[in-house]
Amino acid sequence: MILLQETVARSAERRPHATAMVWCGERITYGRLDETSNRLARLLIEAGCRKGDRIGVLAPKSIAAIAGFLGALKAGCIYVPMDTESPAARLSKIVAACEPRCILAAPSTESLLQELVTESAVSDAAAVGWLAPGKPSDSGIRPAFCWDDLSNVPPHALPCRSDPGDPAHILFTSGSTGVPKGVIITHANVMHFLEWARRYFQPHATDRISCHPPLHFDLSTFDIYGTFLAGAELHLVPPAISLLPHKLADFIRSAELTQWHSVPAALKYMAQFDVVRPGDFPSLQRLLWCGEALPTPTLRYFMKRLPHVSFTNLYGPTEATIASSYYTLPCCPEDETAGIPIGQPCDGEDLLVLDESLRPANAGEIGELYIRGVGLSPGYWYDPQKTASVFLSDRHHGRIYKTGDLARVGPDGLVYLLGRADSQIKSRGYRIELGEIETALHALGILRECAVVAISTTGFEGKMICCAYVPARDWLGTSADLRERLTKMLPLYMMPSRWLKLDALPLNANGKIDRRRLLEQFAAAAAGA
Repeated sequence: MILLQETVARSAERRPHATAMVWCGERITYGRLDETSNRLARLLIEAGCRKGDRIGVLAPKSIAAIAGFLGALKAGCIYVPMDTESPAARLSKIVAACEPRCILAAPSTESLLQELVTESAVSDAAAVGWLAPGKPSDSGIRPAFCWDDLSNVPPHALPCRSDPGDPAHILFTSGSTGVPKGVIITHANVMHFLEWARRYFQPHATDRISCHPPLHFDLSTFDIYGTFLAGAELHLVPPAISLLPHKLADFIRSAELTQWHSVPAALKYMAQFDVVRPGDFPSLQRLLWCGEALPTPTLRYFMKRLPHVSFTNLYGPTEATIASSYYTLPCCPEDETAGIPIGQPCDGEDLLVLDESLRPANAGEIGELYIRGVGLSPGYWYDPQKTASVFLSDRHHGRIYKTGDLARVGPDGLVYLLGRADSQIKSRGYRIELGEIETALHALGILRECAVVAISTTGFEGKMICCAYVPARDWLGTSADLRERLTKMLPLYMMPSRWLKLDALPLNANGKIDRRRLLEQFAAAAAGA
């Protein structure tokens, strides 16, 4: 089994002058990408990075950021993509958890990096690599190397410093205690999925493949390395247009994409604004979605207009690496209310619908979905307690992952997803622990109590986050004030969009917050809006 960075090296050997990536008119060939990442690896090693060290990548989507991923891997390190839209308060928790030996930063993140340094989240032992020519404008940041230094080190390959079972990256997801969880993903985890995807989708070197998700989102892992494995072109979708339907449609046309892969939010917006013409996107062959359910009316919209395209639903949590199951639709659904299955497991994976005693649920009965197989993460970074709570060792099923999703097996033998069994939701493709939002609200010190719930919507976001709160007696601020304070602690996709100020939260017969009643209140308010 090859390593992730070897997907580029092998394509560079075969077709060094072929385009590897396209970003806002800029192109880089496989040969140049391979050499650039080799040089970056050498600079990281010279800066003191050793096998197994973590490399934070604090850079927006760009060719340089992905070269940083590859450089970290070639140095035998583990890269940690960091959300540049997150506030410093949240990123500091990630930095504290993974203790990076180096942070690769882009100029657009300079102020954010300075905040992390000021808060002492970044230790004195950590080096900074500057993913741009010259030096930072802030004299307080003194990088160990910058982009100009690439020309001072050899471009040829380094000896391999990793094994397939080694961690390739750590992806931080929302945590219910307020501390993001770092999911460890190995080279083998990713390569097992990529090899299945290569057999199933049969991509070619002539393909032009989208990269729509942000780089800290695990779906981008498939886009990046799946493209490199095929020796195809990766077209990075600018974040500024990621939810602008007309511009997304223009991007697919102008880039002549052959594969589109995104969360359903982007597709919902394109359908809502009717930007897809009959027979549009003539080069497109495959349309894939993952991250949450795609409403059947939206799917029908695309399938009717794009009869030449195949449509595949992928399903899988970050802990099981990109996707664990797939379902390619044989034809356009006739019924707009029909559920779309998550289908059948990818090679080397199993989907298990189990009851509370971990016994298989009968066909048609609702149970909780568990996953086992080659995609399962080793667990959470330095958190054995959380790892043990969801990665279970069962004498009948072996090692399984508790997804928290409710599911059933239909009469067709396929698995259908029915929603969450806990307080974790997906909105706009992001997995969000409602408990993390509550923890952040309580940390503000201006509320007596609060509760965060999510209601289903027909909009692109899928779930609408709602907050009911009781202010402290000495706080006279508004909901807008509360939201503004919260944006300093959480990214925008975790912001509640509806707020309800109460004198007291409703309680149920057990004396607990009556969340069902709050859900009904918010749903009624949304329906009357």
